[in-house]
Amino acid sequence: MNTLDLDLLRTLAAIETHASFSAAAVQLGKTQSAVTQQIQRLEEQIGHPLFEKQGRNKHLTEHGQRLLTYSRHLLAINDEALRSLRQGQLQGVLRIGAPHDTADTMLPPLLAEISRNAPMLQLEIHVSRSPFLMESLKRGELDMAISNRVENTFEGVVLRSSPTVWLCGAGYVHDPFKPIPLIMADGPSIFRRLGHEALDAAGIAWTQRCTSPSLIGIRAALIAGLGVTARGVEQLGAGMRVLGVGEGMPRMPDLIYRLYIRSHVVNPITRQVFENLKNRMRLTDTPAQDA
Repeated sequence: MNTLDLDLLRTLAAIETHASFSAAAVQLGKTQSAVTQQIQRLEEQIGHPLFEKQGRNKHLTEHGQRLLTYSRHLLAINDEALRSLRQGQLQGVLRIGAPHDTADTMLPPLLAEISRNAPMLQLEIHVSRSPFLMESLKRGELDMAISNRVENTFEGVVLRSSPTVWLCGAGYVHDPFKPIPLIMADGPSIFRRLGHEALDAAGIAWTQRCTSPSLIGIRAALIAGLGVTARGVEQLGAGMRVLGVGEGMPRMPDLIYRLYIRSHVVNPITRQVFENLKNRMRLTDTPAQDA
């Protein structure tokens, strides 16, 4: 298989950035004819034209646009690798995502460990719902993410196994003879699914009392005494309590939280940070109870 020449890709990126062959030539310290020849070599390598003439100007073709996207990724990885090796310290940007449930429990120890071992690294922290984080990771918008979802397409290590419990407000009065008023996320949610499945399997009637797109809204409704939710035990806080089997509520399975990166990731920063976390925090791809 042919290997793309980074020098040719850098020329392509420069042409798009400076909007002309001549301006790119000045920026790269080359003649305009040399820039043209480099683009011709690149077109021969991929077997498609990269530019098409529109009026007096040249614009990227569809293949040119696609190659430009890959070019920027490859050049960024190359530049980060050289910077890291020359300076001896990890530098650059690491984008890490976490669900709202883990933002103040599992995420802080990870951030502290990263900071201790890569103090020059700039961190971008994204807190969102787990399905959206996984999509962002898949699209390359995140470098790593915490999730309780099982994602076999990613490479992951176990952070924690967490009990799933029924939570309600401290003043909530439970009536086992009435349908359970549920407070749940309003979109895709593993807790919503587990709660519904557990109640249905136990033959317990329920009604949707309140929905919210955020954990903050769910917590507010719980503390207000509006109903019950299924959530990780870490979310038990002031003004709340757990409803257990003694009050007629069914058990739910524990959830395993993992730290994921894309499989076969080549970004040297992501790979090194991930390996450092695995080694220093003794993380494995198997839950402790199954090891």
